[in-house]
Amino acid sequence: MPELKLIGPFKQLIPMTGLPLKGALADEQLVVLQDAGIIIEGERLKEIGNFQELKAKFNAIQIHELQGDHTCLPGFVDAHTHICFGGTRANDYAMRNSGNTYLEIAKAGGGIWDTVTQTRKVTKTELVKGTIKRANRHLKNGVTTLEVKSGYGLSVAEELKMLYAIKEADEAIPADLITTCLAAHMLPKDYRGSAENYLEEISSKLFPKLKSEKLTNRIDAFVEESAFSTLQIAPYFKKAKEMGFDITVHADQFSTGGSTVAVAFSAVSADHLEVSTDKEIELLANSTVIAIALPGASIGLGCAFTPARKLLDAGGSLAIASDHNPGSAPMGDLLTQAAILGAFEKLSNAEVLAGITVRAAAALKLEDRGKLEEGKLADFSLFHTGNYQEILYNQGNLKPCVVFKRGVKVFDKHK
Repeated sequence: MPELKLIGPFKQLIPMTGLPLKGALADEQLVVLQDAGIIIEGERLKEIGNFQELKAKFNAIQIHELQGDHTCLPGFVDAHTHICFGGTRANDYAMRNSGNTYLEIAKAGGGIWDTVTQTRKVTKTELVKGTIKRANRHLKNGVTTLEVKSGYGLSVAEELKMLYAIKEADEAIPADLITTCLAAHMLPKDYRGSAENYLEEISSKLFPKLKSEKLTNRIDAFVEESAFSTLQIAPYFKKAKEMGFDITVHADQFSTGGSTVAVAFSAVSADHLEVSTDKEIELLANSTVIAIALPGASIGLGCAFTPARKLLDAGGSLAIASDHNPGSAPMGDLLTQAAILGAFEKLSNAEVLAGITVRAAAALKLEDRGKLEEGKLADFSLFHTGNYQEILYNQGNLKPCVVFKRGVKVFDKHK
């Protein structure tokens, strides 16, 4: 039997329990526990309650008694990142801020293809090191689970190199990396054939390996004028569904159409949605698809934010992710981006926090995290404040002082 540990007392503990998956949320719906403690058994939460009462209830326990005011939140879940890559796109950023558009930069040799070229040049070992470095930075900021996409290989061999690198990185660090295959990121410029031929090759040669080697159960695609059309991607997603993969879609970033595909194929999530109109919002709200806002891309590109307020008011489910990537979203700071999105879209604290915890976990189909209750993973972060409102109020400037992952302290800023 694992030894029990008691952590606390917390001035406030926000378990993120009892919240609906869909629709708007008011701050009054948040459960706020005062002077609380957490009992950990192994990797899981055994009990949450009043610290002194828990201290009296359990005998043979390790007690980690905190000094000063702390607020405890579930570990953040970043449901959309591209942190496995080679090189940099600093030149893209400079060109964009000089007035060039995303599509103009891509046509000039920048954009996704630039990162593909640089990623192909580096070794798997270098990709592992880079992924670990970025994931550990996220972990210190309270992100205990990250989704990580391939998509900068764009051939069977190079996509496998990325997927092996992500798997190796996952095994080497405390944070959990959830892998997604994004081989349908764009049509490779060196591919001698049509988009349809490329997608058929990937689905017939790569998909079976993903299954047999258990590299991922998630398939993503960029449905966009610069990538794949709704007609081109349909057979690809059809095959993925037939093979038992979960679907997620880069949708409605520059033009609409992707969200329609996401709903048609019962995708787990539709991500981006910056140009979604009332039509797409209604479609998503009336489906099981979780909308994922990516404010980092809006900040990086200098474009409009996902219509988060409208999506929630229409009854949709909204998660918030960083989209951390070398091109359009280089910041990679989930809490900062979520706070900024909340200010621009007028989201309640409850909506923002749900978007990076319980609703983000649902966007990855992870039922064992995203909230703090008995039986869930002991993933949580402590902040030096007695008022949870200070966390978003400081717009990412108030970082966690301590982070626990699976019941183990993995970061302490005082050490």
